[in-house]
Amino acid sequence: MKIAFMFPGQGAQFVGMGKDFFDKYEEARVVYEKASKVVKKDIAKMCFESSLEELSNTINTQLAISTTSLAILAVLKKYGITSQIDVGLSLGEYVALINSEILTLEEGIKLLEKRSYFMAHKLPNEKYSMIAVMGLDTKIIEQVCEEQQKQGRFVEPANYNCLGQTVVTGEEKAIEELTINLQDIGAKKVIKLNTSGPFHTSKLETASKCYRQSLDEANFTIKENRVIKNIDGSFYSKTDNIREILAKHIISPVRFDKTMETMQKEGIDTYIEIGPGKALSGFVKRQCKGAKIFSVQTVEDLNNLLQSLGKNI
Repeated sequence: MKIAFMFPGQGAQFVGMGKDFFDKYEEARVVYEKASKVVKKDIAKMCFESSLEELSNTINTQLAISTTSLAILAVLKKYGITSQIDVGLSLGEYVALINSEILTLEEGIKLLEKRSYFMAHKLPNEKYSMIAVMGLDTKIIEQVCEEQQKQGRFVEPANYNCLGQTVVTGEEKAIEELTINLQDIGAKKVIKLNTSGPFHTSKLETASKCYRQSLDEANFTIKENRVIKNIDGSFYSKTDNIREILAKHIISPVRFDKTMETMQKEGIDTYIEIGPGKALSGFVKRQCKGAKIFSVQTVEDLNNLLQSLGKNI
């Protein structure tokens, strides 16, 4: 068995995520306490008691999702479940870096606090939307976006999730028009996503530059063939300038499709998504036929995983 851990990104949040782990496991509570101490705010309270609107604010979302994923991860480790490869979607890549000990928990949470601040505040004052486009070839989507751009509209592919699913972001009115265009030319489904910014596009150029300065203050210990990069689907290596990559990460499309190709080439046969939501499990199901896939966002999910792996609960 060769296991990959997968950590979700923004949009997976829901009020109450991680609470059953917090209530049952000391290991989970310790993670929430450590992360809260770093940022000087009660992340557990944010996850369990805030409104969905408050939780979906980028400033809160990135800290909440990453801490919840790390708390659940700590419980998996308690039961001896480990990975050979770690991946994440957007902010989830930081959880992957922490699990692989490229970053400490404290360093990772500090960076996410700064990253979320710049992504929320260093933006043009415009209204943006993100949509997931299903059942349409990515090249066609790129062509339609390019045509819109020639007409002075801002729309860009932001996430290449898997074969047949691409996320596009842009100005709200432009995305409304684009949705109709894509449906007219054969998109099976177009879904508006629960996000609040034009993430992974050129609109975050200022945020990327500001964040680059914060990255200079962080310490990294690169370990090869552990974490796969969002920006191109290759492993981090010791020759990489990780600070430049993570700054570029904010303005570059997420290539989770290529990430899955790399995991397949490496012989991964068991994929465990850790944290809120089941989006990454869905991507793997679409693209990696025959894989064993688990999603762990509740204690019940954990119990099912333990039984499947033949471990005592």
